[in-house]
Amino acid sequence: MRTLVRALIATPAIGFAWLAYIYLTLPDVRPLRTENPTTTAWMELRDREALEKGRRPRRMQRWIAYNRISPDLKRAVLVAEDDAFWQHEGVDFEQLQESLEKDWARGRLLRGGSTITQQLAKNLYLSPSKNPLRKLRELIIARRLEAELKKARILELYLNVIEWGDGIYGVDAASRAYFQSNAASLGPSESALLAAAIVNPRLLNPARPGMKLLRRQQLILRRMGVTTAPEESAQLAR
Repeated sequence: MRTLVRALIATPAIGFAWLAYIYLTLPDVRPLRTENPTTTAWMELRDREALEKGRRPRRMQRWIAYNRISPDLKRAVLVAEDDAFWQHEGVDFEQLQESLEKDWARGRLLRGGSTITQQLAKNLYLSPSKNPLRKLRELIIARRLEAELKKARILELYLNVIEWGDGIYGVDAASRAYFQSNAASLGPSESALLAAAIVNPRLLNPARPGMKLLRRQQLILRRMGVTTAPEESAQLAR
Protein backbone atom coordinates (compact mmCIF):
# COMPACT_ATOMS: atom_id res chain seq x y z
CA MET A 1 0.00 0.00 0.00
CA ARG A 2 2.83 2.41 0.84
CA THR A 3 4.42 1.70 -2.53
CA LEU A 4 1.13 2.43 -4.28
CA VAL A 5 0.66 5.71 -2.40
CA ARG A 6 4.20 6.79 -3.24
CA ALA A 7 3.64 5.93 -6.90
CA LEU A 8 0.42 7.97 -6.97
CA ILE A 9 2.21 10.95 -5.40
CA ALA A 10 5.17 10.65 -7.76
CA THR A 11 3.11 10.37 -10.97
CA PRO A 12 2.05 14.06 -11.22
CA ALA A 13 5.62 15.16 -10.44
CA ILE A 14 7.01 12.91 -13.16
CA GLY A 15 4.40 14.18 -15.61
CA PHE A 16 5.21 17.80 -14.78
CA ALA A 17 8.94 17.17 -15.16
CA TRP A 18 8.34 15.48 -18.52
CA LEU A 19 6.25 18.38 -19.82
CA ALA A 20 8.80 20.90 -18.50
CA TYR A 21 11.57 19.06 -20.34
CA ILE A 22 9.60 19.12 -23.60
CA TYR A 23 8.89 22.84 -23.23
CA LEU A 24 12.45 23.84 -22.32
CA THR A 25 13.97 21.90 -25.22
CA LEU A 26 11.69 23.40 -27.87
CA PRO A 27 13.38 25.47 -30.60
CA ASP A 28 13.35 29.26 -30.58
CA VAL A 29 11.24 30.22 -33.59
CA ARG A 30 11.66 34.01 -33.25
CA PRO A 31 14.60 34.30 -35.69
CA LEU A 32 12.25 33.04 -38.42
CA ARG A 33 10.53 36.43 -38.40
CA THR A 34 13.35 37.82 -40.54
CA GLU A 35 15.71 34.92 -41.32
CA ASN A 36 15.19 32.21 -43.91
CA PRO A 37 16.31 28.76 -42.69
CA THR A 38 19.31 27.37 -44.56
CA THR A 39 18.36 23.78 -43.76
CA THR A 40 15.58 21.79 -42.08
CA ALA A 41 15.30 18.58 -40.11
CA TRP A 42 13.51 17.03 -43.08
CA MET A 43 16.27 17.96 -45.54
CA GLU A 44 18.92 16.56 -43.22
CA LEU A 45 16.94 13.34 -42.86
CA ARG A 46 16.80 12.94 -46.64
CA ASP A 47 20.55 13.65 -46.85
CA ARG A 48 21.25 10.86 -44.34
CA GLU A 49 18.98 8.45 -46.21
CA ALA A 50 20.83 9.17 -49.46
CA LEU A 51 24.23 8.64 -47.84
CA GLU A 52 23.08 5.35 -46.30
CA LYS A 53 22.19 4.17 -49.81
CA GLY A 54 25.57 5.23 -51.15
CA ARG A 55 24.16 8.19 -53.07
CA ARG A 56 25.21 11.81 -53.01
CA PRO A 57 22.56 13.98 -51.29
CA ARG A 58 20.68 16.23 -53.67
CA ARG A 59 19.13 19.57 -52.82
CA MET A 60 17.34 21.86 -55.25
CA GLN A 61 15.91 24.95 -53.59
CA ARG A 62 15.37 28.56 -54.65
CA TRP A 63 13.84 30.94 -52.13
CA ILE A 64 11.00 33.08 -53.43
CA ALA A 65 9.26 35.89 -51.53
CA TYR A 66 5.62 35.49 -50.54
CA ASN A 67 4.38 38.30 -52.79
CA ARG A 68 6.05 36.70 -55.83
CA ILE A 69 4.40 33.29 -55.45
CA SER A 70 1.47 32.69 -57.79
CA PRO A 71 -1.90 33.39 -56.08
CA ASP A 72 -3.22 30.25 -57.79
CA LEU A 73 -0.52 28.17 -56.12
CA LYS A 74 -1.25 29.63 -52.68
CA ARG A 75 -4.94 28.97 -53.14
CA ALA A 76 -4.42 25.42 -54.41
CA VAL A 77 -2.17 24.52 -51.47
CA LEU A 78 -4.61 25.95 -48.94
CA VAL A 79 -7.49 24.05 -50.56
CA ALA A 80 -5.52 20.81 -50.53
CA GLU A 81 -3.80 21.05 -47.17
CA ASP A 82 -5.48 23.53 -44.82
CA ASP A 83 -8.59 25.40 -45.91
CA ALA A 84 -9.00 26.95 -42.43
CA PHE A 85 -5.41 28.26 -42.36
CA TRP A 86 -6.33 31.94 -41.98
CA GLN A 87 -8.78 31.21 -39.14
CA HIS A 88 -7.05 28.73 -36.79
CA GLU A 89 -4.16 29.36 -34.38
CA GLY A 90 -1.91 26.54 -35.51
CA VAL A 91 -4.09 23.55 -34.67
CA ASP A 92 -7.45 22.90 -36.33
CA PHE A 93 -9.15 20.82 -33.63
CA GLU A 94 -12.29 20.33 -35.70
CA GLN A 95 -10.31 18.93 -38.63
CA LEU A 96 -8.14 16.86 -36.31
CA GLN A 97 -11.21 15.15 -34.87
CA GLU A 98 -12.79 14.66 -38.28
CA SER A 99 -9.62 13.11 -39.73
CA LEU A 100 -9.60 10.56 -36.93
CA GLU A 101 -13.24 9.62 -37.46
CA LYS A 102 -13.36 9.35 -41.26
CA ASP A 103 -11.46 7.39 -43.85
CA TRP A 104 -10.14 10.15 -46.11
CA ALA A 105 -8.95 7.63 -48.66
CA ARG A 106 -12.52 6.81 -49.78
CA GLY A 107 -12.98 9.39 -52.50
CA ARG A 108 -12.08 12.30 -50.24
CA LEU A 109 -9.33 14.90 -50.45
CA LEU A 110 -6.78 13.13 -48.31
CA ARG A 111 -4.77 15.42 -46.03
CA GLY A 112 -5.14 14.15 -42.47
CA GLY A 113 -5.51 16.41 -39.46
CA SER A 114 -2.26 18.40 -39.60
CA THR A 115 -2.46 22.08 -40.42
CA ILE A 116 0.09 23.86 -42.59
CA THR A 117 1.63 25.27 -39.40
CA GLN A 118 1.99 21.78 -37.94
CA GLN A 119 3.52 20.52 -41.18
CA LEU A 120 5.98 23.43 -41.10
CA ALA A 121 6.93 22.60 -37.50
CA LYS A 122 7.58 18.99 -38.48
CA ASN A 123 9.60 19.94 -41.56
CA LEU A 124 11.76 22.48 -39.75
CA TYR A 125 12.49 20.70 -36.49
CA LEU A 126 11.15 17.17 -36.18
CA SER A 127 11.00 13.74 -37.81
CA PRO A 128 8.27 11.69 -39.52
CA SER A 129 7.97 9.52 -36.39
CA LYS A 130 4.40 8.83 -35.25
CA ASN A 131 5.15 8.59 -31.52
CA PRO A 132 2.98 10.72 -29.16
CA LEU A 133 5.94 12.70 -27.79
CA ARG A 134 6.90 13.86 -31.30
CA LYS A 135 3.28 14.81 -32.01
CA LEU A 136 3.05 16.78 -28.76
CA ARG A 137 6.21 18.71 -29.67
CA GLU A 138 4.73 19.41 -33.11
CA LEU A 139 1.56 20.86 -31.58
CA ILE A 140 3.47 23.10 -29.17
CA ILE A 141 5.88 24.33 -31.86
CA ALA A 142 2.92 25.06 -34.14
CA ARG A 143 1.36 27.25 -31.47
CA ARG A 144 4.70 29.02 -30.97
CA LEU A 145 5.00 29.68 -34.69
CA GLU A 146 1.51 31.19 -34.73
CA ALA A 147 2.31 33.35 -31.70
CA GLU A 148 5.58 34.71 -33.10
CA LEU A 149 5.03 34.92 -36.87
CA LYS A 150 2.47 36.46 -39.17
CA LYS A 151 0.28 34.09 -41.14
CA ALA A 152 1.75 35.16 -44.47
CA ARG A 153 5.26 34.48 -43.16
CA ILE A 154 4.24 30.98 -42.01
CA LEU A 155 2.85 30.23 -45.48
CA GLU A 156 5.95 31.70 -47.14
CA LEU A 157 8.23 29.47 -45.05
CA TYR A 158 6.08 26.41 -45.75
CA LEU A 159 6.02 26.93 -49.51
CA ASN A 160 9.79 27.40 -49.59
CA VAL A 161 10.90 24.39 -47.52
CA ILE A 162 8.50 21.51 -48.09
CA GLU A 163 9.54 18.52 -50.15
CA TRP A 164 8.25 18.37 -53.73
CA GLY A 165 10.16 15.38 -55.08
CA ASP A 166 13.50 13.67 -54.61
CA GLY A 167 15.83 16.47 -53.48
CA ILE A 168 13.39 19.18 -54.59
CA TYR A 169 12.42 21.67 -51.88
CA GLY A 170 10.13 24.65 -52.18
CA VAL A 171 7.73 25.80 -54.82
CA ASP A 172 10.18 27.69 -57.03
CA ALA A 173 12.52 24.71 -57.39
CA ALA A 174 9.48 22.48 -58.06
CA SER A 175 8.09 24.88 -60.64
CA ARG A 176 11.40 25.01 -62.50
CA ALA A 177 11.95 21.25 -62.27
CA TYR A 178 8.49 20.26 -63.51
CA PHE A 179 7.31 23.20 -65.65
CA GLN A 180 10.52 25.08 -66.57
CA SER A 181 9.09 28.32 -65.17
CA ASN A 182 9.23 30.22 -61.91
CA ALA A 183 6.63 30.04 -59.14
CA ALA A 184 5.28 33.48 -60.00
CA SER A 185 3.85 32.34 -63.31
CA LEU A 186 2.04 29.16 -62.27
CA GLY A 187 -1.56 28.91 -63.45
CA PRO A 188 -4.45 27.00 -61.86
CA SER A 189 -3.70 23.65 -63.52
CA GLU A 190 0.00 23.58 -62.65
CA SER A 191 -0.75 24.88 -59.16
CA ALA A 192 -3.35 22.19 -58.51
CA LEU A 193 -0.99 19.50 -59.77
CA LEU A 194 1.79 20.63 -57.43
CA ALA A 195 -0.63 20.92 -54.51
CA ALA A 196 -1.95 17.42 -55.25
CA ALA A 197 1.56 15.97 -54.98
CA ILE A 198 2.27 17.34 -51.47
CA VAL A 199 0.62 14.35 -49.79
CA ASN A 200 3.33 12.01 -51.15
CA PRO A 201 5.89 13.97 -53.20
CA ARG A 202 8.30 11.08 -53.70
CA LEU A 203 5.68 8.89 -55.37
CA LEU A 204 3.37 11.44 -57.03
CA ASN A 205 5.42 12.98 -59.84
CA PRO A 206 3.99 16.12 -61.52
CA ALA A 207 6.31 15.51 -64.49
CA ARG A 208 4.61 12.16 -65.17
CA PRO A 209 1.21 12.38 -63.46
CA GLY A 210 -0.65 9.09 -63.02
CA MET A 211 -4.38 8.72 -62.52
CA LYS A 212 -4.19 9.12 -58.74
CA LEU A 213 -2.40 12.45 -59.04
CA LEU A 214 -4.71 13.66 -61.81
CA ARG A 215 -7.79 12.77 -59.74
CA ARG A 216 -6.43 14.76 -56.83
CA GLN A 217 -5.66 17.64 -59.19
CA GLN A 218 -9.27 17.64 -60.39
CA LEU A 219 -10.59 17.64 -56.82
CA ILE A 220 -8.45 20.64 -56.01
CA LEU A 221 -9.45 22.48 -59.19
CA ARG A 222 -13.11 21.96 -58.34
CA ARG A 223 -12.53 23.26 -54.83
CA MET A 224 -10.84 26.28 -56.41
CA GLY A 225 -13.87 26.82 -58.63
CA VAL A 226 -11.98 25.89 -61.81
CA THR A 227 -13.54 23.39 -64.20
CA THR A 228 -11.08 21.65 -66.52
CA ALA A 229 -11.30 18.36 -68.38
CA PRO A 230 -8.79 15.77 -67.10
CA GLU A 231 -7.11 15.52 -70.52
CA GLU A 232 -6.81 19.29 -70.78
CA SER A 233 -5.47 19.70 -67.24
CA ALA A 234 -2.87 16.99 -67.80
CA GLN A 235 -1.77 18.66 -71.04
CA LEU A 236 -1.58 22.07 -69.38
CA ALA A 237 0.41 20.63 -66.48
CA ARG A 238 3.02 19.33 -68.90
